[in-house]
Amino acid sequence: MSLSDKAFGSSMLLVAAAVFLYWTIWTLLLPILDETSPVHKWFPSREWALRIPAFVVILGVSAIGLFLGTRIVNEHNGKRWKGRVSRKIRS
Repeated sequence: MSLSDKAFGSSMLLVAAAVFLYWTIWTLLLPILDETSPVHKWFPSREWALRIPAFVVILGVSAIGLFLGTRIVNEHNGKRWKGRVSRKIRS
């Protein structure tokens, strides 16, 4: 593992931790604070605290499904192609 891989992994971990901390404050701390608090200016409305993660989950599941679907179709086509080639060789 090179140094750049470690730096990239560390930066990804730092970004993930920052996003998690921001989201946790947004969803758990804001309901406790008064609506006139200046902290409310730093965050969008609370309905987006559920919409954004739901969209990310749907997008991720769709990407995984698309990847698996293309792999299955390609594997099926590859087996069919190998069967055709082996029949031609035997003939």
